[in-house]
Amino acid sequence: MDGSKSKKFSKMMRAINWYPPFLFSGIKVIDYAEDFTMFRTRLKLTWYNRNLLGTAFGGSLYAMCDPFFMFILLIQLGEEYIVWDKTASIEFVKPGKGTVYAEFKLTPSQIDEIKTAVDRDGKGVFEFPCEVRDGVGKIIAKLTKGVYVRRKGFTKPNA
Repeated sequence: MDGSKSKKFSKMMRAINWYPPFLFSGIKVIDYAEDFTMFRTRLKLTWYNRNLLGTAFGGSLYAMCDPFFMFILLIQLGEEYIVWDKTASIEFVKPGKGTVYAEFKLTPSQIDEIKTAVDRDGKGVFEFPCEVRDGVGKIIAKLTKGVYVRRKGFTKPNA
């Protein structure tokens, strides 16, 4: 990634915690890799993100996981590709009763595999698992995010 892109995305990451859906849900990006291949988020349980039973609102648990695999691919693949969230599923394993955390990471080899598949096929939907865990590491929720990737201007070779 060139220096200007790195600078652009570093600025975006400093501002993301002020993004209203995160700010008003108690969600914060607490760490990310310099090359933007990993993000770590935190959701603190507060009066404004609790459900009727006093545990973390399911929408907030999902929101803390929503854009990060898409961000990684958008940043890593560059402007030659269209990257968009396509699918999501969430399984609530146990109530979130305190601060919870999630981590999103793609290795360079995973990114290369996606790029190779999209360069060959023109597009694809790629699924990534994620877990939300409490402060002692117990699973609160399991998610699967499906991210659509398409190469701009792709034309299939004649078969």
